[in-house]
Amino acid sequence: MLSALGDRLRAWGFSWEGLRDNRHGEWWVLGQMALITAHWLPPTPPPSALGFHWPLALRLLGGVTFLIGVVVGAQGALNLGDSLSPLPEPIPGAPLVTEGAYARCRHPLYQSLLLCSLGVAIALGSLLHLGLLLALATLLSLKARREERRLCLLHPGYAEAMASTPAIVPFVPGLDWRVCSDPA
Repeated sequence: MLSALGDRLRAWGFSWEGLRDNRHGEWWVLGQMALITAHWLPPTPPPSALGFHWPLALRLLGGVTFLIGVVVGAQGALNLGDSLSPLPEPIPGAPLVTEGAYARCRHPLYQSLLLCSLGVAIALGSLLHLGLLLALATLLSLKARREERRLCLLHPGYAEAMASTPAIVPFVPGLDWRVCSDPA
């Protein structure tokens, strides 16, 4: 099992050298993993410490939002198939995917993570988790922009997809841009 994991990591482009110099965006993945893992922290401060009783309706809404995020992520992962990679560096020779979840937004896996994070923040009523959501949104926006610079270079049709498809969350400043950024 460990050798299969090592093979998969190498196929995605992970290497010890990349962990040292971020050649394929390894640091973005590490930051993303740290923020996702931090969602396991308890609510801080808990709503009760602020004098609130967090309503069941909000806890349920958070749970439903989290589940929607899981569904969006599953659809995005299935649509990508063998092109799936956690790194912002596209897999060499991978086709450009613009159908399914990728017809609604260019980064449905990032959208999925944000929906899950939002769900946790709503369910727990935690200022800490709201901060984690904002930090994750910032990190994923920057990671997506790095990824898109490479996609613009590798796929001539990507600029057209960018012009007509929202980036991560439609109409949200910082999470929706519709032009190729400078590939430098």
